[in-house]
Amino acid sequence: MNNYVGNSLQIRGAERYVLQEGKGDGMHFIYVRNGKGLEAWISVDRAGDISRIAVDGKNMGFFSPCGYVAPNYYDKEGLGFLKSFTAGFITTCGLTQVGSPCEDEGEVLPLHGTVSHIPATVCVIDEDNDGITIKLKLIDSVIFGKKLELCRVYRFSYNENSFEMTDTVSNIGDRQSPYMVLYHCNMGYPLLTENSILKIPHNSLTSREENAGKYIDSALLCEKPQPQYQERCYYYDVKEQGGVAKVGIYSTDFDIGLVMSYDKKCLDCFTQWKMMGVNDYVMGLEPGNCDPDGRDITRKNGVLKFLEPGESGTTGIKFSFVSDKAEFENNF
Repeated sequence: MNNYVGNSLQIRGAERYVLQEGKGDGMHFIYVRNGKGLEAWISVDRAGDISRIAVDGKNMGFFSPCGYVAPNYYDKEGLGFLKSFTAGFITTCGLTQVGSPCEDEGEVLPLHGTVSHIPATVCVIDEDNDGITIKLKLIDSVIFGKKLELCRVYRFSYNENSFEMTDTVSNIGDRQSPYMVLYHCNMGYPLLTENSILKIPHNSLTSREENAGKYIDSALLCEKPQPQYQERCYYYDVKEQGGVAKVGIYSTDFDIGLVMSYDKKCLDCFTQWKMMGVNDYVMGLEPGNCDPDGRDITRKNGVLKFLEPGESGTTGIKFSFVSDKAEFENNF
C-alpha cells in the first residue's frame, strides 16, 4: 500500500468507458495505465484489439482516417473492410480467412476475415503488485458451419513498459475448421518517421507483388510521407534464437522503440506492410500463421492450417517498449 495514494487509479490500473457520437458511438473500451508511462486503449467491441498505445505521451500505432468505427458499420463486400479499418496498434485478422477477398470451396470470404468486427466479452480484470491481467472471449460461429472460440489474455507489467498478448483459438464445433490468424500490428508517427530504424532479422525475403519487387533492396528503409504512394508487402523468414523471433522499430527522432517477440513455431509467417503515403503513413509488422494471400491460395499451396473438433491453437506476442537506442540494438 502506498501511503501517498488515496486510490490506485491515481497512478495505474484499468478503467472502462463508452464512446459517444459518430461511428464510434456506443463502443466499449478498457483504458489501461501501468504507472511507468504505458497507456493502452483496448477496443472490446472490435475483438478486444488495441486501438491506441502511447508511452510517455508518445503515440506508437497508426490511427487511420476511419477513426473509431463500431461493428455495425462493417461492410464485408470486396474491399469494404477498409471503410472500417481503424488499424490502431493491433487489428486481428482471421480466424478462417486472412488476406485478399476470395472464394474457397464455395464460400465467399472477405478481406482479412471477420473476427476484428466481432465484439468480445470481458471475463476478468485482475490486478496484483506486478501487473494487471485482462481476459476476453469471443465466439466466431455460424449455424451449420464453423464454431470457433477465441480467448484472449493481456498481461500488462507494472515493472516495465511491456505487455503480453496470448490468444487461444478453440474449435468447439463438430467438424474440421481452417485456422488462420495474422496480427496486423501498425506502427505510426512519431514511432515511425523517415529516420526510424527497422529491424527484421531474416533468412530470406520475397516481395508479394511486382511493384514491391522493384524496391526490395530498400524494404527496410523508412521514407517520408509521399502522395499517391503504392503500398508494398514483403514476406520474411524471420530468424529465431531458441525458437523466439524478434522484430522491432526505433525512432531516433523521438528516442522511443518497440521490440516484438514471439514463438516462431506458432507464428511461422511474417509480413511487412509498407505504406508511406500522405495521411496513410504506416508500417505494418505482422506475425501470423499464414501469409495474407487469401484462403484459396493458401489451400492451393498446401499450407492451410486446420483445427479438428476439440482442438486448440495458441499464439502470442510480447511487446516491449524501450527509450534507449543501445538497449534496442542489443535485442538484435
